[in-house]
This record gives sequence, C-alpha cells and structure tokens, in this order.
Amino acid sequence: MRPLRRLLLTALLGLAAGGSTYALASPTAPQEGVEYQTLPSPQPTDTGSKVEVIEFFAYYCPHCYAFEPGLEAWVRKQGDNIVFKRVHVSGGAAVVPQQRLFYTLDAMGLLPQYHQKVFDTLHVEHMRFANDEQVFEWAAKNGIDRAKFASVYNSFGIGAKVRRVDSLMDAYHVEFWPMVVIDGRYVTSPTHAGKGMPEGSSEAQQQQGVLQVMDALVAKAKAK
Repeated sequence: MRPLRRLLLTALLGLAAGGSTYALASPTAPQEGVEYQTLPSPQPTDTGSKVEVIEFFAYYCPHCYAFEPGLEAWVRKQGDNIVFKRVHVSGGAAVVPQQRLFYTLDAMGLLPQYHQKVFDTLHVEHMRFANDEQVFEWAAKNGIDRAKFASVYNSFGIGAKVRRVDSLMDAYHVEFWPMVVIDGRYVTSPTHAGKGMPEGSSEAQQQQGVLQVMDALVAKAKAK
C-alpha cells in the first residue's frame, strides 16, 4: 500500500473510532461507568410503584444553585412517575444551620415556597446563614412565624435528620454534589454526564445532559 494511502486510511479509521465513542456514550442511551454508576449495594426504597429519585445537594454549592431550575422543571415533567426527595449534605459545623433550615422548611411544609428563596439569599444576596440567629431573622423577614420556626428548628426530630445525613452519604457513596440517585441503585450527576460529551462541554450542557440520563434511568427502573 502506498504511504499516502496508508496514512489517509489510518486517519479515517481513527475518526471512525473516535466518533463511535461518542455515539456509544450518549445521555439518551447512558452507559454504566460513563454517564452513571450502579451502587454496589442497592438501597431500599419506600415509594411503591413510583421511582424514587434523591438529590444530594447543598445550599452553599454554586453548582447545585445552577442546577436547580432545570431539576425543578424535570421533576414537574416526570409527575407521577417519581417520588422526589432531597438530602442536604453535611460539611462540618458551619453547614449545620443550612441543613437545619432545609429540614425545618421541609417539616413545616414550606419547602416548595421557600427553597429557591434560600438559594437566592445565599448566592445573590450573599448571606451565609452562618448561625442560628441569622436563620431565624431570615425566616421572620420572609413572613414565617419566628417562634414556631425556631421550635421546629431546635427540635429533636430535626437534629435526628441532620445526624442521619452522614450515614446516608456513606450508603449512597456521595463524594460530590449535586448528585442524583434513582431507584436506590443508579447514581448520576452533571459530572457523570460530562464524561460522555465532547471535551470542553460547558456546565450548562452537562446539566442538560444529566436530565436526559435521568429520563433514561427512570425508564430503566420502571421497566424492572
């Protein structure tokens, strides 16, 4: 074979191989080990015929803040297919007021109304929720009964939920966030989705990609 022809053939084969890599790794047809991982020990779910979806997140996390609008729209689109839950990850004493704030809003049935407001307070207004008093002041400023909120916030039940987070993070192998677990077994994230995308994909593209991965994993779980 002539050297030039051999070179052209090698180049074409290389392009074909590279193209097949991205064809195989796709958010709409995710592959284990690329766009998602399977937990070595599946965790129990209590959602009946609906698929459990858990997001591990933190209020202080800018990536979680950026992911929130797309995730909220995805949850609405899934409707009765899923039961959606959130876990606010731990991060030492400085994060505990944010955890307690999250679990208190959830316990009082106020999370849908105030979840985005908490994010905005942190990332737009730059209030850190560094201590309990800052949290109480924020609650009162936003029309929540301060005394009632403080009572729930300081309750044994909220403390128990905060203490349980570390064991949940261990069980689900949570090392970064936002991270999503589907059906107690499939783990994915924008970072996972980015592994199946061309190099240089933006965070926004990875976030859109993981929502497609999540669609596929919910369908996979329902099929089982």
